[in-house]
Amino acid sequence: MGKILAVHSYKGGTGKTSLSANLAATYAKRGKKVCLMDLDFRAPSLHAIFAAHKAEYWLNDYLNGVCEIDKVLIDASRDYGNGGKLFVALANPSTEAIRDMSAKDRKWEMKALGRLLSLRQSLLNDAGLDYIIFDTSPGLQYSSINAIVAADVALVVTSLDASDIKGSQRMTSELYDLFEKKTGILMNKVIAEYLSSEKEREKFNQHFNSVHKLPILAAIPCFCDVLRAAGDYVFSEENPEHPFTETLDKLATKVEKF
Repeated sequence: MGKILAVHSYKGGTGKTSLSANLAATYAKRGKKVCLMDLDFRAPSLHAIFAAHKAEYWLNDYLNGVCEIDKVLIDASRDYGNGGKLFVALANPSTEAIRDMSAKDRKWEMKALGRLLSLRQSLLNDAGLDYIIFDTSPGLQYSSINAIVAADVALVVTSLDASDIKGSQRMTSELYDLFEKKTGILMNKVIAEYLSSEKEREKFNQHFNSVHKLPILAAIPCFCDVLRAAGDYVFSEENPEHPFTETLDKLATKVEKF
């Protein structure tokens, strides 16, 4: 049985989209069938990473009921599959589309949730995909909540910034506990001093592991070359021997067993 993963964060700039794309590519490299979906309709960005793959229909169209999901899926396996399959479903980056999605009411969001929930049958059961990965919008947007409700596992990406940690803590206690979602924490862009400081690690653990019993699945170091890539491509695909790629591979194994 396949899994739906929602990659979420309290605020933007945590590296959520980069981790989503690299995690999807990591699973494809293992021979898995994966679909990566851009649910960040207010600031879509996966289209930049997968610029070589043109969309005829957008994920917006599927949620609007214009088409079925098979029309949205773009097969990127030739560039990223490595024995597996990688499909992407992109959000429309046009200003008009962003305005349209930002203006949706609660009634529309309920219908959209139904269409997200139906992906379990159409993609995991019928099409035999192993993973659907939702790259969500940060914060508590309706689209993010829908993604969390539809997912099996939520991966919360946070930096070491104090406001991000506290915001993520509130978000997990008020939202994730409500939906009783299996949740793991991904610490991203971690500075070297943290990795070598037991005191700093313990302080972070008190926010999540000790208080909310949420496991920290990965502490991902801050690599300058990963930052320089600036989300223009899937870093782990271009740099298979890099420590970042090794970290993502270990994360993929943890999530698989989670």
